[in-house]
Amino acid sequence: MRYLLVIPSIDIKNGKTVRVVQGIPELNCNEYGSDPVEMAKIWRTENAKLIHIVDFDGAADHSRNNLQIIREICESVIIPVQFAGGIRTPEDVEAIMDTGISRLVMSTMAIENPDFFISIFKKYGPLKIAIALDIVDEELVIKGRKIMTGINYLDFAKKMSGIGVERFIVTDVLRNGILGGPNLIYSTNVAEVTKGKVTLSGGIRNKDELMDVQKLMPFGVDSVIVGRALYENRFPCQKMWRVAESGIF
Repeated sequence: MRYLLVIPSIDIKNGKTVRVVQGIPELNCNEYGSDPVEMAKIWRTENAKLIHIVDFDGAADHSRNNLQIIREICESVIIPVQFAGGIRTPEDVEAIMDTGISRLVMSTMAIENPDFFISIFKKYGPLKIAIALDIVDEELVIKGRKIMTGINYLDFAKKMSGIGVERFIVTDVLRNGILGGPNLIYSTNVAEVTKGKVTLSGGIRNKDELMDVQKLMPFGVDSVIVGRALYENRFPCQKMWRVAESGIF
């Protein structure tokens, strides 16, 4: 039997772990632990199989201030690290790849500079490059979830699938960080139109909702990113983290 892969998220701003509500980092969240490297070690100890990192400084102002932290995380855990946030240029790609991450999740470059994105995708391939679909009312948002693009998420997903993208991270921004429940429709739609692998992100509140997402696995939704619910201990980690026998990454 295959199980849904649960991926803890570490959101970083000003070098600290922060809570994020609808794409807006809330600082003053010391109860979540301020050191991202230590947090990564904790999730590894809790038997996580993959960690998702978002650099909100990079996404907001295109800084590289957190690169050393990302490198330390990659060196401190023996599991894959997935990264998103602030990748705008080929130079950004090279810099973040040099930290040791296993997969880069991109959105803004793919929309604003498709030729650059295609060249990067051809260089690294579908196992290393994934597409983030951050959605507000079926419209994609970019640049730290601040800019509405006017692009329908399914139209763009089909376009990316056409060039070979196999992994999509789907976030209903309006549900992200508020424990509003997962948007199963967005992720299912992306899986069906692309025939690719989909990671649902945002809204998970409890174990029952993880089971709801697991029912989507036959359609291609094979994993889920969880942030706030994990940090607030809304379900025990050891009993829910599983990994499929193959093909999950």
